[in-house]
Amino acid sequence: MNNSLKGLSDNEVIESRQRYGTNFIKEAEPLSFWQHFLEGFQDPMIKILCVISVIMLIMYYLGYSDWYEPVGTIIAVILVNFVTAKTGTDNDKAYKNLKDSQKKDTAKIIRNGKLNEIVVNDIVVGDIILLQNGDKILADGILVDGKISVDNSSLNGEAEECKKTAAPEGYELIKEITGDTFVDKHSLFRNSVVINGEGYMEVRAVGEKTMAGKMAEDMKEKEPDSPLQVKLSKLAHQISNFGYVGSIVIALAYLAHYIVLAGGISAYLNNDLGTILVGIVNAIAIAITIIVCAVPEGLPLVIALVLMQNTGKLYKANVLVRKAIGIETAGSLNILFSDKTGTITKGKLEVVKVLDGNGNNIELNKTGYVLKNLYKSIANNSASEFDANGNVIGGNMTDKALLNFINNNEYQKNKLNVINKQEFNSTNKFSQISYMENGQLITEYKGAPEVLLAHAKKYMTNDGKILPLNLDKLNAKIDDLANNAMRVLCFGYSKQPLKENIINDDTIITSLVAIRDDVRPEAKEAIKEVQNAGIQVVMITGDRKETAVAIAKDAGLYCEQNSDIALTSKELNNMSDNEIKQILPKLKVIARALPTDKSRMVKICQSVNLVVGMTGDGTNDAPALKAADVGFAMGSGTDVAKEASKLVILDDNFNSIKNAIWYGRTLYNNILKFCKMQLTINVAAVIVSAICPFIGIEAPLKVTHLLWINLCMDALASLMFAGEPALRKYMKAKPRKRDENIISKEMATQIGVMGVWLTLISILWFKLPFVATFFNTENEFYTGFFCMFVFAFMVNAFNVRTKSLNVFEHIKENPAFIKIWSLIMIIQIVLVSIGGIVGEIFSCTSFNLSGWIIVTLFALTMYPVDMIRKLLFNK
Repeated sequence: MNNSLKGLSDNEVIESRQRYGTNFIKEAEPLSFWQHFLEGFQDPMIKILCVISVIMLIMYYLGYSDWYEPVGTIIAVILVNFVTAKTGTDNDKAYKNLKDSQKKDTAKIIRNGKLNEIVVNDIVVGDIILLQNGDKILADGILVDGKISVDNSSLNGEAEECKKTAAPEGYELIKEITGDTFVDKHSLFRNSVVINGEGYMEVRAVGEKTMAGKMAEDMKEKEPDSPLQVKLSKLAHQISNFGYVGSIVIALAYLAHYIVLAGGISAYLNNDLGTILVGIVNAIAIAITIIVCAVPEGLPLVIALVLMQNTGKLYKANVLVRKAIGIETAGSLNILFSDKTGTITKGKLEVVKVLDGNGNNIELNKTGYVLKNLYKSIANNSASEFDANGNVIGGNMTDKALLNFINNNEYQKNKLNVINKQEFNSTNKFSQISYMENGQLITEYKGAPEVLLAHAKKYMTNDGKILPLNLDKLNAKIDDLANNAMRVLCFGYSKQPLKENIINDDTIITSLVAIRDDVRPEAKEAIKEVQNAGIQVVMITGDRKETAVAIAKDAGLYCEQNSDIALTSKELNNMSDNEIKQILPKLKVIARALPTDKSRMVKICQSVNLVVGMTGDGTNDAPALKAADVGFAMGSGTDVAKEASKLVILDDNFNSIKNAIWYGRTLYNNILKFCKMQLTINVAAVIVSAICPFIGIEAPLKVTHLLWINLCMDALASLMFAGEPALRKYMKAKPRKRDENIISKEMATQIGVMGVWLTLISILWFKLPFVATFFNTENEFYTGFFCMFVFAFMVNAFNVRTKSLNVFEHIKENPAFIKIWSLIMIIQIVLVSIGGIVGEIFSCTSFNLSGWIIVTLFALTMYPVDMIRKLLFNK
């Protein structure tokens, strides 16, 4: 411990805490179950259902409706909000468990002249913190003693080594933070990590006054509506207009019908008041029935259930869902801004190539003099070492990469008795050691190629021959490696004694090593899939432009032949928003990026109606993660980033991001399947309810029948589609626009054709005399029609599963479909056969086998008709 640093006394700690506050950063409190429940009433479909419930209650109070009609709708609303709230609180709980499983950060602090370990929240301004290799910096401040290197990736997204030295007396922490501040000589910021050296930091800012705290404050802005919420709001508006306008028109038509039957307006008004009111009330009752038919009551429930089911599936795919709506939003992405380090790349430096002194690649699985000498040099001429558990400790990031390359066995095998040693320094740009080998003194060098090559004349081949160097050829190879974002180290030896700060002129080059934070192999394939899905991927990084472009090329993100564009933060900020919009489709890389660049790009993309995804792991990423339509935080990232995101990628892998997009698209397709099934039945119900009374068929479907079809059965039917498999073809479709209609032209054709066909067979049911002969009473006949309507609904469930003529396609991948489908059919049969109060509520009477046969035959016609439609309309 530095004896000149006494730290704060207990009284000074109390005084500092009162003056500057604590080191606690307040996080957004998760919504309670009740808050989630009430939030559900903002859903446009729920609002429509609430209006219908109020109308039905008024009708019941006036004696023109049954109690179970409004009660059924109210139960629907409560059930939907319950499932939604349960999903939300379960996701919050899963995230809390993830945080609780992580150990609370602690710091080594000098107080009262003694070194103490305290938890992060107890740090105050003025504290002196001892920083050692591997320590996380837990407040903002300046280095007052020692020398350290820090990893600022949580601040600027890059795992580059940043050296810090003690600040002169009177030095103040910079208040206006820029990208250059992170890499200055003395400033230290919360969430950075010490990767080498030892020093003492004086705390200058804590809690919400740190940069991390200010970013947390910036995240309180309202999040944009998700694409699904936009589409549902649009659909609800369309259905409302259709239902309300349609119901008014139908009501007026019925009044006109009553007037015509009475012999004119005068004759109708000459009736007693009771007769006139009954006519008006009947017209209103029919209008309400139309509204009930038009609104897909089960849609909010199916979305809630499908989101809940897919939350569990995504967790198994290394994606923790913070907010359920983020699943579908991921599938709607038009553009994705991705961090480089740890997401596209592996997040750590590693050896990617070994070459001899002539620039030839050395195969790493073959023995020879090059690797033999390289292993020996790394084992002895590195500041890093293996600990007792086989983990690499100490040294800088480059030395750690070298040791991980040779592994612990080679390290132990090649350890020598080093006689003399000079550590690497930034002035000389090389390190050297000397040792005895077979009675010969050897001096080995490791350093920048330009330094060693200035003194070397020869190199060693892999079979041990010593040959003259071809500097032009070798330098061209080194430049090529540098252009591909690789850092090159050179190794050589001399048979002269070690001389401080000098490389001997008889040096022989033994090898060159290329080191890079390499692209994840699986990320390349995932990026290709995401691009094939029509999603623009932009790599946004704090790295220099040349390195960023090289990595982007390797990852398949950037191609000069396609006129792809790479910009630095400075170049970006010299452009107006309109200029950026013009080049946006070609933009593939943003280098030296600042946090403000990320947030700006999100807003620009959203202004042109793009659905935006943003990945990140650092405190610097949090505002952009919050502002994006869906933020993907990395599992290894900061708590601030995770709080701001909708999805947490537990394994930090771009491949998991691709899976989230894939599942999001699958979820949306499954919702569409359900919409096709339910809206088909709704269209038929509206038309049947509207025209049947005009052709002498009174109330073919009761409101309770419609509620049963549109609500109770939908809760089960939604589970059938929630388990539909993720198909590869979903990743080949073009992205959807944020505000595009849920009902596409193809979908509208299917709903229209099948809805009209169901209407036609409904009319034929009542108008073909032979149908009634299968039933003994009128009640049985009407009950048979109710069953036929439901069975047709269930046959159509197979039709909407696929565009293929084979309605059993991929059925084995969703075993729940057949089970739930069978359960619904059994419930329907039991419902109409049970009698008693249930039969009274649902106006059902049991009937014989012949009745069930005609019901089934009528319902099965849904399949061949849809097959013909697919042949005619599907491309």
